[in-house]
Amino acid sequence: MKTKKLRISLVGRTNAGKSTLINRIVGEKISIQNKKINTTQDTIIGIRNIKESQLLFYDTPGSNFLKNLDAQSKKLKKNLWNGIDESDLILYLIDSSSINTKFLFEQLEKINETKKKIIVVFNKTDLILNKKLLPIITKISNHFKVESFFTISAKKNIGIDDILKFLKKYTYPGKWEYLNDEITNKDDKFFLSELLRETLLTYLHKEIPYNISIRTTNFKELSKSDIKIKQKILINEKRYKKIILGKKGSMIKKIREECQKKIKSVFKKKIHLYIELIT
Repeated sequence: MKTKKLRISLVGRTNAGKSTLINRIVGEKISIQNKKINTTQDTIIGIRNIKESQLLFYDTPGSNFLKNLDAQSKKLKKNLWNGIDESDLILYLIDSSSINTKFLFEQLEKINETKKKIIVVFNKTDLILNKKLLPIITKISNHFKVESFFTISAKKNIGIDDILKFLKKYTYPGKWEYLNDEITNKDDKFFLSELLRETLLTYLHKEIPYNISIRTTNFKELSKSDIKIKQKILINEKRYKKIILGKKGSMIKKIREECQKKIKSVFKKKIHLYIELIT
């Protein structure tokens, strides 16, 4: 069989639904979802194989930070542009329920400079009437060269097959970069660390989740039905430790129990999770 491939970068502002879409495309949760800004910090690749074609989806950080100059934003910019540079085509995702036209045009202007093919996808269209998008589609068409427009609901799995069929037309001959049964470029330890980070984002506020690192140091199957996992939260500033612990350890207990539930739902086994805080 002659194999084909295509690299696609998913770009869009925070909460456009990029992680939901990539999880839906590959059929499993590989990228964390949270309403806080830039929950996706690394470039995660989702893999979808359709017959002879391998589609690689680069889930990039939200593009809200492009004008910021702080160190964290610089790192995110690098990850975003790396994802775009490595891709053949850009899928620009828009939250249909909350469109900032000025921001949208600034972003498309910047992305258009890459000279790559762009597909514009309006997500969350289950929340609005599609006819409300027509004036915006016309405006975009008048200013930019766009391969096609799609309206979808990643959450409700509406319209995604249409995108996949369209993308398949752009595949070109090439050796697959991943095996047939692989769905992401990240290993289990990375995914487990991401689940803990997602839980921290839910329970902790402001800057704390963005100033810690997480390491999954141990992953051991104790039996066919039990898994033992050890994780470390590396804290940049000592003052955060007290907040993460909570009164009499109540906060870290909530975090551990919630994260344990998430891991259990993925592996379908009893999880023994141990979390250590390191300053």
